[in-house]
Amino acid sequence: MNLRKFRREELSVNLTPLIDVVFLLLIFFMVTTTFRDESAIKIDLPQASNKPVEQVGHPLEIVIDRDGHYYIDKQQVINTQIDTLKRALRKAKGDRKSPPVIISADAMAPHQSVVTAMDAARQVGLLRMSISTRKQKQQ
Repeated sequence: MNLRKFRREELSVNLTPLIDVVFLLLIFFMVTTTFRDESAIKIDLPQASNKPVEQVGHPLEIVIDRDGHYYIDKQQVINTQIDTLKRALRKAKGDRKSPPVIISADAMAPHQSVVTAMDAARQVGLLRMSISTRKQKQQ
């Protein structure tokens, strides 16, 4: 029986491939991650008080019902076309230079009706507009 002398080699672990893989994963996650700053736009919203505003002259009131029909100072406008609305606003405005306009729209009124009323008022030269609301009931 021949006994051979076994030489033991020292075992070593090569960490270079492992480090390469870890760096590649790190780079992958850094590149594909989306960083969002949800509150990037900071705005200061206006506050409304419940104090009545001092009226300067008699305001023009445009009322819009839930079907999108217009009423100017309690008189119904014939149709919902912008030209008809502009004519009615000019007539209601009379010789007043720039009376304030109050737009009162039903909560279920089409949004387009409100935009059309604002656009018609602007085209007629009525630039001081406000939209009337009602106070929310306390629960």
